[in-house]
Amino acid sequence: MSDYENTSTGEVERVLCLDEQSGQVLWTFENRDVKYRGLSYGYGPRATPTVDGDLVFALGAVGDLYCLDVTSGKLLWRVNYQSDLQAKLPTWGFAAAPVVYGKQLICLVGAGSNATVVALDKVTGQETWRSVSSKGGPGYSAPILIHAGGVDQFIQWHGGAVSSLNPNTGQIYWETPYEGRDMLAATPVRQGNLLFLTAFFDGPMMLQLAADKPDARLLWRGNSHSEVKTDGLHATMATPVIKDGYVYGVCSYGQLRCLDAQTGVRVWETQEVTRENARWASAFITRQGDRFFINNDRGELIIAELSPRGYREIDRTHLIEPTTPPGNKREKNAVNWVLPAYANRHMVIRNDREIIRASLERTPAPADKP
Repeated sequence: MSDYENTSTGEVERVLCLDEQSGQVLWTFENRDVKYRGLSYGYGPRATPTVDGDLVFALGAVGDLYCLDVTSGKLLWRVNYQSDLQAKLPTWGFAAAPVVYGKQLICLVGAGSNATVVALDKVTGQETWRSVSSKGGPGYSAPILIHAGGVDQFIQWHGGAVSSLNPNTGQIYWETPYEGRDMLAATPVRQGNLLFLTAFFDGPMMLQLAADKPDARLLWRGNSHSEVKTDGLHATMATPVIKDGYVYGVCSYGQLRCLDAQTGVRVWETQEVTRENARWASAFITRQGDRFFINNDRGELIIAELSPRGYREIDRTHLIEPTTPPGNKREKNAVNWVLPAYANRHMVIRNDREIIRASLERTPAPADKP
């Protein structure tokens, strides 16, 4: 791989390894020479690190892909999407975390004709295959791996279509056109034979996966290409969830909506989760049994029930202070656009100043006094 050198502008990207119980920093990897010039949003890396056994893969905002030793943080190899793979820097930076499949690391790169998706050897960083030409750029949507139609499929949504690939070779199984503008951020959602996609400007699309072969057909699609006069669900960056035949997600101005998964018809909406009707107002939804943990961009954690009957809030608490400039007028003048991690009855979340771990264990009721 060629060396990647850029003109220093003062930005630093870091990967931190922390002890889960104490928060003690065990190791830090730094790149102190990152050029954010040309980005429309310059507030640090966008992608969550991918951990696979002894390896950690971390993607920086300008396309530096680092492979690190999980124990020490030692750099094992590095590839830059721009200088090594000839990708063009997207408007909002590189945001899609790579996916491990066997010995390969599959990456959304956007390197021109037939190189929207590139697979690398996860141990060496050497390219193994490339695939997909995109008319509208790579977008920012994280890829997913599914098993459907009797085979493993790598699903990549980009600015021209949603593409299904053979993860071993990059061969295209099927593609469904989607002419979306430069705001494809939410991850595709698969439940059963349904595959759901949604974008800020161009709205939702539901595909039905074939059972007997790698294929899909269009079930329904929204008609609006407006961020204001929306139909269905026009998500900004938060990935929706599907439960019991209904889709739940946050629309372009913070409206939590419920859609019928088979038809796309809106069942209800509420502004209670984000509290304000504002452009890009958002919240991240995580299912936990029959309940949902919802982290809005005001730094609040909400526990709620979502059903076709409506939104029922169980509890809400202020968890962390929003610190990132939102790029538009908001009540708090800052947002927290961070998807938390949930594990071991705890959650971990961060802002630009701190990382916190909070317990989600149920507090035992006090024993009755004799």
